Amino acid sequence: MHGTELGGYAYGMWPVVVFNILLFLFFTVSFIKPKKKIEWRSMGAFLGFLVALFTEMYGFPLTIYFLSTWLGDAYPVLDPFSHPSGHLVLVFLGLAHSGAAMMILHLISNGIIFFGGYLIFKGWMLIHGAKEGQLVTEGLYAHIRHPQYSGLFLITIGFLIQWPSFTTLIMWPILMFTYYRLAMREEKGLEEEFGDEFFRYRERVPAFIPKLGGK
Repeated sequence: MHGTELGGYAYGMWPVVVFNILLFLFFTVSFIKPKKKIEWRSMGAFLGFLVALFTEMYGFPLTIYFLSTWLGDAYPVLDPFSHPSGHLVLVFLGLAHSGAAMMILHLISNGIIFFGGYLIFKGWMLIHGAKEGQLVTEGLYAHIRHPQYSGLFLITIGFLIQWPSFTTLIMWPILMFTYYRLAMREEKGLEEEFGDEFFRYRERVPAFIPKLGGK
């Protein structure tokens, strides 16, 4: 399988795949710090998402291969395996080789990814800066109960915007459910530890998405 003269085959960059997977995994594990078995299973789901994402982005474009095979001459670009033609939404909008469209897309997706990373980092700072045995309800935790998981969700949404594929679109709801279940299980432990204090906190603060217009 080879690209055309217009762009060339822009995949098979396996060192880049491995580097990106390890980079984002290291960042996430550093600040979310899984300890229990269910936390490691949830992190495994995130790792699977990263592997699928970066494999299709730099390694082997399975989604593009299938689509170009199924559609044949109807596929809307002549060089489907060049990187400018790798973004499916831009391809089907006829904007695959629009530098402005690609720049806007990367600004939006990278902004979402970096904001998600900020939530993960800031949530970690608040938790580890709190006194032992204290329920953290200040800062980000005054607006959402699980800012770190919200940050993780935003990172994955940013990547879906940046590089959609069949595999990541299938895995994303599974990943979201996995972390939702983990968050609810963690709250059971907080109920036992803090009792009424946590019940009152949960009643006024949403889990993942802040209330519009503040409290």
